[in-house]
Amino acid sequence: MNLSVHIPKAAYAYGKRSSGETHGVVLTKPHIVELILDLAGYTADRDLTSLRLLEPSCGTGAFLIKAVQRLMRSANRRGTPPERLADCIDAFDIDSAHVAASRLAVETELKRFGASRHAARKLAEKWVREADFLLSSFGPYDAIVGNPPYIRIEKLAPLLQAEYRRRYTSLYDRADLYVAFIEHSLNQLSPEGILSFVCADRWVLNRYGSPLRRLISERFNVRCYIDLHQASPFESEVIAYPSIFSIGGGTPSPVKVSRLQTASPHECASLSAVLQGKKNGPVSPTVFSYKSWFTGDEPWVLSPPAQLKVLRELEAKFRPIEASAKVHIGVATGNDSVYIVDRSADIELDRLVPLVMRADIEKGGIKDAGRRVINTFEPSGETIELKGYPRLRRYFESHGLEIKKRHVAQKNPRAWFRTIDRVYPELVKVPKLLIPDIAGSNEIAFDEGRYHPHHNLYFVTSDAWDMEVLGGLLSSKVALFFIWSYAVKMRGSYFRFQAQYLRRIRLPEPSSLAPQLRQDIKTAFRKRDFEVLDSLSLRAFGLKSLPPFNFVDTRR
Repeated sequence: MNLSVHIPKAAYAYGKRSSGETHGVVLTKPHIVELILDLAGYTADRDLTSLRLLEPSCGTGAFLIKAVQRLMRSANRRGTPPERLADCIDAFDIDSAHVAASRLAVETELKRFGASRHAARKLAEKWVREADFLLSSFGPYDAIVGNPPYIRIEKLAPLLQAEYRRRYTSLYDRADLYVAFIEHSLNQLSPEGILSFVCADRWVLNRYGSPLRRLISERFNVRCYIDLHQASPFESEVIAYPSIFSIGGGTPSPVKVSRLQTASPHECASLSAVLQGKKNGPVSPTVFSYKSWFTGDEPWVLSPPAQLKVLRELEAKFRPIEASAKVHIGVATGNDSVYIVDRSADIELDRLVPLVMRADIEKGGIKDAGRRVINTFEPSGETIELKGYPRLRRYFESHGLEIKKRHVAQKNPRAWFRTIDRVYPELVKVPKLLIPDIAGSNEIAFDEGRYHPHHNLYFVTSDAWDMEVLGGLLSSKVALFFIWSYAVKMRGSYFRFQAQYLRRIRLPEPSSLAPQLRQDIKTAFRKRDFEVLDSLSLRAFGLKSLPPFNFVDTRR
């Protein structure tokens, strides 16, 4: 069934960069493709002529060609002529050049396996469709494989974005388009079918992945999950944190979880053999077995079982950080080059608020760079009247063109000069802990009440804690363990210290810590003595030790 609505071709211009290259298209290495086909059960020793395979975003045919090779081996072994294979494969792409390239590659491959020129061309044209997969439905399929495109939903044309959001519950918050590909593909599976993708892994932990995780937990079963953070599965270097996963229906069974170190042909072949219950190859990958999977929309914390056990025990014993403190993010202006100025700027002083940025934090200290953020709001929350601030008005008018380009300015033409977020001058005097977004470990600085945080900093406030005691606990390996368990790991074992991960940290009650222990933690935090902080924090949490975990320790 074709569900297509009329979407103008121009709406798909998001797929093209100014260079002519295509957004979201990343070529997968051949041996990674082979592993994914294995995990989908699409192997030449089966009767593939009776199965239907889908590739929802075929590009130039990386998956498609390997699938055709397997299909033809299976067909030739059974004496099935090409003319009877018309319903075996469907592949989609919105790019006409990709469709042409894939059809040519398929036709060439079919002729190599003995198909006539006419049969090869007819099958290639039937199998490869120039269409939007997300607006089409031709299932069910027994195997679905591929590498869906990575494109943030807000990058799409408004008409297309609205149509996708109407159809797919997974397009939640600032989701990436690949979650819709996963959702729609899962809905195209036959009862015994298997989906096997290589894909960015942010959705398994992030907030925007919660609807998709719930869908999977309620209607499907994860069969295996392979972490590729340390490996390189693509033909080009990309800033992506990929994984391979296979999902199907049927009866729940233990989930196999593994991590590839290099994703070399030998390592992939060995892992495929292990996962299929065959003899190990030249490399013996580590495979963990999860007897049960995660439920609802909870994040998939794919730690080794011993680490996951400790995490669950800590979560059962202690309350989340926001039971005794609050996690915030600093101010976003919409144009830092205009709204962040030097303290000597020719602007009314009561409009300038001291600002701290990520660059101002070094080894736990804060250097005063003399930055000021312009406050465009009254204490009531209303936007100021520029006529009352002639110097500020002249400054804004000199930058009028660049300020008015912003979305917030176009949305609020009468307040065209306002910042995206509201600046709160009263926040300056509040004691707070400052946490950079991207770091090797908790590079926390204590601001006793001098600055307003910038958007590239998270900050923690509390009425219940001595902020330096809290800073000591949050700087310890115990707090890092929570972040490590939930956060997206970047290349080189760096973390993203986002609010959604910081809020996963559990803490003891402030009153449960003995006075001497609180003082010792405070002293160690001031000295940046992390070895002592780690030891003291274990005592605060009632732990003898933590299971080992890898991170770049930049605290010292």
